[in-house]
Amino acid sequence: MEYMLMIYVDEAGWPKMTQAEQQQGMAAYTAYTEALTAAGVLRAGSRLQSTTTATTVRATSGTSQVLDGPYADTKEQLGGFYLIDVPDLDAALAWAARCPGTRHGVVEVRPLWPTTGIPSQAARETALRSV
Repeated sequence: MEYMLMIYVDEAGWPKMTQAEQQQGMAAYTAYTEALTAAGVLRAGSRLQSTTTATTVRATSGTSQVLDGPYADTKEQLGGFYLIDVPDLDAALAWAARCPGTRHGVVEVRPLWPTTGIPSQAARETALRSV
């Protein structure tokens, strides 16, 4: 089953870190990503740019409204994510507990709804290899 690990952090904390602390943090995420990859459970993942780059779109009465900034103004922001494919929630929680994001924020774990009509990651990879 696929789970999204959403990493929420106070993005104002990163610039306050020394360069050595930032390098140590990046090394921890690199090691974590390598562990997910080696276990064969990583499907996708990325770090997000600052909320200052966010744009929010909302439709009201059939008209789109485009707003600068994130959807919610909160203390912690969505800073990145991992999409993993593991047998069950317990396995997803075990991976979330190992995520470096738990040391300076929180990691929300949420299952994805099964999709119909949209090829799975494995099907897309198989199709790409056959070209």
